[in-house]
Amino acid sequence: MRPSNNPRTKKKKNERREEMTLQEVGDDYTKDGTVDLRGNPVRRSQRGRWKACSFVIVYEIFERMAYYGISSNLVIFMTTKLHQGTVQSSNSVTNWVGTSWLTPILGAYVADAHLGRYITFVISSAIYFLGMVLLTLSVSVPDLRPPKCTKTNVEDCEKASVLQLAVFFGALYILAIGTGGTKPNISTIGADQFDVFDPKEKIHKHSFFNWWMFSIFFGTLFATTVLVYVQDNVGWALGYGLPTLGLAISIIIFLVGTPFYRHKLPTGSPFTKMARVIVASLRKAQAPMSRDPTCFHELPLLEYESKRTFPIHPTGSLRFLDRASLKTGPTNKWSLCTITEVEETKQMLRMLPVLFITFVPSMMLAQVITLFVKQGTLLNRHITSNFSIPPASLVGFTTLSMLVTIVIYDQIFVKLARKLTGNPRGITLLQRMGIGIILHILIMIIASVTERYRLKVAAEHGLVHRTDVPLPLTIFVLLPQFVLMGLADTFLEVAKLEFFYDQAPESMKSLGTSYMTTSLAVGNFMSSFLLSTVARVTKNQGRGWILNNLNESRLDYYYMLFAVINLINFIFFLMVAKSYVYRAEITDSANVKQETKVLDNNE
Repeated sequence: MRPSNNPRTKKKKNERREEMTLQEVGDDYTKDGTVDLRGNPVRRSQRGRWKACSFVIVYEIFERMAYYGISSNLVIFMTTKLHQGTVQSSNSVTNWVGTSWLTPILGAYVADAHLGRYITFVISSAIYFLGMVLLTLSVSVPDLRPPKCTKTNVEDCEKASVLQLAVFFGALYILAIGTGGTKPNISTIGADQFDVFDPKEKIHKHSFFNWWMFSIFFGTLFATTVLVYVQDNVGWALGYGLPTLGLAISIIIFLVGTPFYRHKLPTGSPFTKMARVIVASLRKAQAPMSRDPTCFHELPLLEYESKRTFPIHPTGSLRFLDRASLKTGPTNKWSLCTITEVEETKQMLRMLPVLFITFVPSMMLAQVITLFVKQGTLLNRHITSNFSIPPASLVGFTTLSMLVTIVIYDQIFVKLARKLTGNPRGITLLQRMGIGIILHILIMIIASVTERYRLKVAAEHGLVHRTDVPLPLTIFVLLPQFVLMGLADTFLEVAKLEFFYDQAPESMKSLGTSYMTTSLAVGNFMSSFLLSTVARVTKNQGRGWILNNLNESRLDYYYMLFAVINLINFIFFLMVAKSYVYRAEITDSANVKQETKVLDNNE
């Protein structure tokens, strides 16, 4: 039978093809509200996914190389070049690191409320680079640091002048301001490349955070091995110049990927939203609650769809805030909020107890680049007669441990656990955090036992009052505490990052990510406070736990104190984890079993 040449039939076929093409194009557009830089909807086949993420991840490798190229060996520079004692140099490092992790709150606010993540990131990168250039100059110009000193006690050396300190610390804190705009936004930009409304992309988003941390620690590994060696054996000018070059390369790589990124529009200040909800609920604290859903204020669904966002259904937690959306009396913005705004505030407040219990684990990370490194300066660092390992290079073993374990976790552990639990992540994020906290307790016990043995060796060889002669004990005796810290990071630090991003509402993702940085900031400040307090109190009692000469100190007691603090914190963690209710996702129509099936098919 010959095909029909009827013009009407051909017209209908063409119309059908056009309809199918339009439907395919419509399905190709992202459904999570992402747009290009001009605000136009984007197609998933052209932007985002791993193609865009590759630029972000490579950026992070070079940027982390730059950051940890400075921070990993900073305590050694402050001791040997600025002539600061143990407590002062350690606190100088932790206070700066704490500030570097605190400024992201401001960066998150600017991104969410005004400029958006991309523009905020680009501007902050320029400030970051300026800080790195000034820092390199401060260590390169001889007049910007005190003269060389060979005295055993650094407190007897000539101190840095006010000008020298101003230039050095000014550069450090300019750098910290720059990182405030990059840290909370770069990981969020990466996560935004996956549409949670697409089952496959949603699954890939779960793996993104593992590979994100992998990129961080890959850059850190280079910094704590190659760059630290250059700083200790070649010179600080080249040792800081290379990280500055690395940062410049990372910024260029990020900008090259601009045509492939998906973006989310700024949705207003999250702080203002939360403040409005709290004020409105307090104003109506005496108002009787209603069970009638119509008595609560919410925008029409079409208004949300026009903004490519979604309303959030009311929940039963923190019910006192529901009064903010209760329609009684005045209807201005500070007296009446939508149900969605109330639920967004609830989600951010529900995460606060989890944030608080992460402060102590963040204190542990501060020890790695301060006291752990200082211990290494008193041990035998020679591998051969011509080569000695820099103390800060031991941090590289923490990095290497995490690089190995994060791959094992993502490729083996998650797949096995998923079959048992049905959870696409294998185990819950809080369970993952809990394992990390347990490892921290073990680490500090091991560190205490190791330090006690080191002090015993110092006493046996009559080196208690000397720091110019290394102990006849290999630096690798410290290896277990560094390696186990990498294993703990695989569980705790990755889970922290993913938890605070995942549990934050869609319009407050940058603020949610800044919870992670706030945890690290407060942990570093708490470390400074505890170190100063313990050093002062124990010194006044006759036997200081932390002195300039660690052979005369009792770091073993200090580390055991940390183990006890971690144990107490773990008890509080169990209470918080038991009561925490994960937020309901707007994509919950996709059944978990279906997600698991998609994953299994992809494997």
